[in-house]
Amino acid sequence: MITFLYILLAIVVLLFMVLVHELGHYIAGKILKFKITEFSIGFGKAIFSHTSKKTGEKFSFRIFPLGGYCSFYGEDEDGKGDEQSFNNQKPWKRIIVFFAGVTMNFITAIIFSWILLCTVGYDVPQIVNFSQEINVGVFEKGDVITHIDGRKIDFAFGENFVDLINEQKSEAKSFYESEDYIAGQEYPPFSMTVERNGEVKELLVEVLPYEKTITNDDGTTSTETVYVMGLESDLVGSACTTAYKYGFFDGLGRAFPMAFGFAWVVLKSLWLLITFQIPITEMGGTITTIATMAEYTQLNPANLLIFIPLISANLAVFNILPFPALDGAHVLFTTIEWIRGKPIDRKVENTIHFVGLCVLFAFVIIVDILHFVL
Repeated sequence: MITFLYILLAIVVLLFMVLVHELGHYIAGKILKFKITEFSIGFGKAIFSHTSKKTGEKFSFRIFPLGGYCSFYGEDEDGKGDEQSFNNQKPWKRIIVFFAGVTMNFITAIIFSWILLCTVGYDVPQIVNFSQEINVGVFEKGDVITHIDGRKIDFAFGENFVDLINEQKSEAKSFYESEDYIAGQEYPPFSMTVERNGEVKELLVEVLPYEKTITNDDGTTSTETVYVMGLESDLVGSACTTAYKYGFFDGLGRAFPMAFGFAWVVLKSLWLLITFQIPITEMGGTITTIATMAEYTQLNPANLLIFIPLISANLAVFNILPFPALDGAHVLFTTIEWIRGKPIDRKVENTIHFVGLCVLFAFVIIVDILHFVL
């Protein structure tokens, strides 16, 4: 029952993201005085439908929550002789409407990145405890770690803190366990840049071998050599670092690059996919997204604050691509019309978008199947 509730929550979040995107088209259309025929969340048969007596606009909730649409009067027609027709509006107005959904997704990603950074934190770690046995006098509680050996900690435009630390430990292990190692030699310390009480400080941090006591299943004990830097939970008995929580204005400033960072991660993933550097089984469609969101939110409800800006950025990047049926393709066709002074044959354009939509639906279904089967 609990798992079902988290799945339901994930579906609600996904529908909210779609609502935000389509709301962008709707708001832009209303501002530019376009005639809107229907605002729908989902595809297929309508579960709920209401038509406004004042505007004649239809609002629908449909059975398949794979997306949504904001339908404008005459958008599938030539619009000749009809001033209210969507395709008879100036190209720059239509381009604004097409971009409005993507813009709303980016705004949502920024807002929820801001909330995430101020309430939970994300990629930048802050020291909350450390061993009194190793690196005495180097660390202080509250130090915010920004760089390791000059390499910036940033999930999108830098590197991951855990990966950088593990790299240092791996190199230290290779050093101490090398056949050429001479007793008494020490692995050279690495630099760690921290912000402490508003000041930037460079720390020299050592990675040292430590004999860890292990209790076996039969009650006996043994020792294992591990390589530590003084921030080990098994030494201090509690978590050594936590994600740094930003202040109100600092969080707002960081939210912008973070939202675009999420978008950059999506773009990199797409590039790796089309260049066959990652298998298609690493991708997922709507069902995979819902299942993953439900799983991680059940483990920790705070993970929901990560998924919302990530999915928002994902939708923005995906929809801006110049692939038929997506907003990016509509912008491309409208731009060509603007340059040529006349549109491409509407029947040809509509056919291209219809085929593109079918391909997208097929792709989403196939990647979901492959993700769960392989």
